[in-house]
Amino acid sequence: MGSDSPCNINELEEIARITGKRIENEHRLDNLYMLTYTILLALSVLTIWLFKHRRFRYVHETGLSVIYGLIVGAIFRFGVEERTFTTTVYNLPPQSNSCSIRLPPEKAILHLAIYAETNVSRYYHYSLTGESQRKESSHYRMTFNPEIFFNVILPPIIFSAGYSMKRKHFFKNFGAITMFALLGTLISAVAIAIICYGLSRLAPSLSESLTFSDCIYFGSIISATDPVTVLAIFNDLHVDVDLYALVFGESVLNDAVAITMSQSVDKYGSYKGSYSGAALLSSIGDFAATFAGSFALGISVGCFTALLTKYTHIRDYPLLETVLFVLLSYSTFFLSEAVGFTGIVALLFCGVTQAHYTYNNLSQESQVWTKQFFELLNFLSENFVFAYIGVSTFSFRSHYWNVAFIFIAIFACALSRLFCGLRGAMAFSLAIRNTSTTVRQMFFSTTIVIVMITVFVGGCLSLSMLQWLKIQQVLISPPFMPFKHLGNFCQIPFCTLSGEITE
Repeated sequence: MGSDSPCNINELEEIARITGKRIENEHRLDNLYMLTYTILLALSVLTIWLFKHRRFRYVHETGLSVIYGLIVGAIFRFGVEERTFTTTVYNLPPQSNSCSIRLPPEKAILHLAIYAETNVSRYYHYSLTGESQRKESSHYRMTFNPEIFFNVILPPIIFSAGYSMKRKHFFKNFGAITMFALLGTLISAVAIAIICYGLSRLAPSLSESLTFSDCIYFGSIISATDPVTVLAIFNDLHVDVDLYALVFGESVLNDAVAITMSQSVDKYGSYKGSYSGAALLSSIGDFAATFAGSFALGISVGCFTALLTKYTHIRDYPLLETVLFVLLSYSTFFLSEAVGFTGIVALLFCGVTQAHYTYNNLSQESQVWTKQFFELLNFLSENFVFAYIGVSTFSFRSHYWNVAFIFIAIFACALSRLFCGLRGAMAFSLAIRNTSTTVRQMFFSTTIVIVMITVFVGGCLSLSMLQWLKIQQVLISPPFMPFKHLGNFCQIPFCTLSGEITE
């Protein structure tokens, strides 16, 4: 929509100057925060080197990343003068509506008068980024859009887990691993839900707001385990390969089950909290269909890549071969999400298929490059998540700390899964993805506390627990992760005293 009289040159220059100043200020602020995260990762790398050099096992590196994040978040929150990064705020009056629910618009187009004297107006487009405080400070910009975790941070972690598997011991124990991942995660989620719902009836602040559907959802997201500390200790102790295969394989499939389960529960649980038998059956059916579809899609893309690399001469150009491998693997995630499946599940099984078939078709250079590339991305992504957990403790907009629910949730997690149930990147990412209500904000805040407790307490006691249980040690390296995850960054030969073992 135009104006009756055009803007003069001075007015246009003033608009451009003010807009440019706003963009410059936000650009400098964003770069400051990205520099902060880069320094946090550098500190994590130096800490890992120091721990490996000193052979210190009782505190894992991820715990130090969380501590660094907490320190930086506290400094920005309490030690740095807050500045409002929004210079102009329009408070629109709430509109009356006969409906009981009124959601905020995903997008807004405002028609503003820029120069009233000359009747100059412009249309401006705004997007919904989430719930905000009335006066938002600059340190809140350290909190990213939750979709960044699912589209950028999580895919390298999940694909690397599948791609770094060795098929012999994984498929040898596949039945037990699947049983632990499916049945074990289901039992854990239901147990946590029942305990949280039952004990919350005793707390006045929770009895009215927390429903059983909410508890099932929380049980699903918090059942995503991340036993990175246990696996790192397994590497150092050279435990039995079957035990390593069970723990590692279950942790990988557990993430896939947890995310699919949480999405199914969230889809069929009504907003009133009533979770009927029909909704339960619908959730089970949706879970089975989504998991099977994602499984088939991931394997299909992996097989397509294997055939493409086998029957073409692209191996003559290792750089192009590696780039194509990365692009096709990453496209699995977006394709699965686009058709309504779960990208994380599809990407996991795509990684397993790529390791099983495609890897043998790659040139020697591409084999080394792909292994190192995804191991590098995995290392950076996971350490970034743990550092971000510490930072978001102070920078997140809408924390809701309910002490009663925090203690209830910790008690429920301790009863369901303790030392093999450390919470990490997946649980945090699932919790931060939806914080639209007070209950979801409480879940996110509680998840942060549980992650910290399991990382610090459970991680520190893992070595003592393994020694107390007298876990059998053998002179053999674990069958997974040729580039040791968060551990030794050189490839260790897979051998015994009697000679080399091949697959």
